[in-house]
Amino acid sequence: MSTLTKLKENIESVIVGKGKVIDMVMTSLIAGGHILLEDVPGTGKTVMAKSLARSLDASFSRVQFTPDLLPSDVTGLNYYNQKQGEFVFKSGPVFCNILLADEINRATPRTQSALLECMEERQVTVDGKTRPLPAPFIVIATQNPVETTGTFPLPEAQLDRFFMKLSMGLPSKEEELSILTRFEHAQPLAELSAVCTTEEIVAAQRDYKKVFVHPLLLDYMTELSQQSRRHPYVVTGVSPRGTLALLNASKAYAFLHERSFVVPEDIKAVAVFVLAHRLVLSRGVGSQSTGTEIIEKLLSDVAVPTENWGKHE
Repeated sequence: MSTLTKLKENIESVIVGKGKVIDMVMTSLIAGGHILLEDVPGTGKTVMAKSLARSLDASFSRVQFTPDLLPSDVTGLNYYNQKQGEFVFKSGPVFCNILLADEINRATPRTQSALLECMEERQVTVDGKTRPLPAPFIVIATQNPVETTGTFPLPEAQLDRFFMKLSMGLPSKEEELSILTRFEHAQPLAELSAVCTTEEIVAAQRDYKKVFVHPLLLDYMTELSQQSRRHPYVVTGVSPRGTLALLNASKAYAFLHERSFVVPEDIKAVAVFVLAHRLVLSRGVGSQSTGTEIIEKLLSDVAVPTENWGKHE
C-alpha cells in the first residue's frame, strides 16, 4: 500500500462519506496548494483539517480569526529582551507545516493580508527581515457562508491564492447514522496517529511534477480559461495563476491515482474546485449563475480531442 493510500484511509477513519473531498484535499497537499473550506457550522471543516494534520508527522497550528486579531499575532514580532539587551524575534503560529485559519473572514482585511506573503512565497517578512517557512507549508482556511454579521469577505486577490475551494456538504441519512455509530463510544480523531512523514510529502510534491501532460490537454486547459474570460456574466475570468493551478491539480490528481500521465477526466474532476472561486461575477439582471455552474457549463461545452494521452510527442 502506498503512503498516499494509507494517508487517505487514515483520514477516512474519522471523516465519513467524504471520499471526493478527501481526494481534493490530498490533491492540494501533493501540489502544495492552500485550501479554503466553506460550509455551514458542524459539517466537519475543522475535523478535516485536524485529521490531515494528525495523519502527518508534521507541525500544526490553529489560529481562531477574530476582528481584534493583529497581523503580528499570525506572523510573529520583534520584542525587546531586557535580559539579552537586544530585540528578539518571536515566531507566530504561521511557522508550521499545516496552519488552520479558522473562520478567516472574521478577521479584518489588514490581518487577512498578513497571509498573502506566507501563502504565495512561503516566507514571512517582519521589520525588513525575511524568514522562510518550513516545507511543506499548507494553509487550510475555513469560513461560514451563511452568517455575515461581523465578517470581512475575502478580496479577489486573497481568493486567487487558494488552490482549491471546497465544501464538506451535509451527510446523507446513512452517513449521519454512521457518524453517530462511529463517535458514540469513541473519539477517532483523538486516536489518530501519523502514517506519513513530511519528507514523504515533500518527495511527492517533487515527483508529481514528472506526470506527463499531452500538448492537446494543455490547449484544452488554456481554452477553458479563455472562455471564462469571455463569459457574459463574468467580469474577471480565470487568471493565468488559475490556469497554472488547474495544470498542477490535474497532475497531482493523476499522481494520487498512480498514473504517470493526465487524462481529460483528471481535469474535469478538479476544474470546478480550482477555478470556480476565481471568477468575479457580474450582478446584473439575468446573471444569477454561480461560479460552479459557469465552470460546469464550460466543461460540457469545450470539446476534448480524442488522443492517446500517455503518448509523448
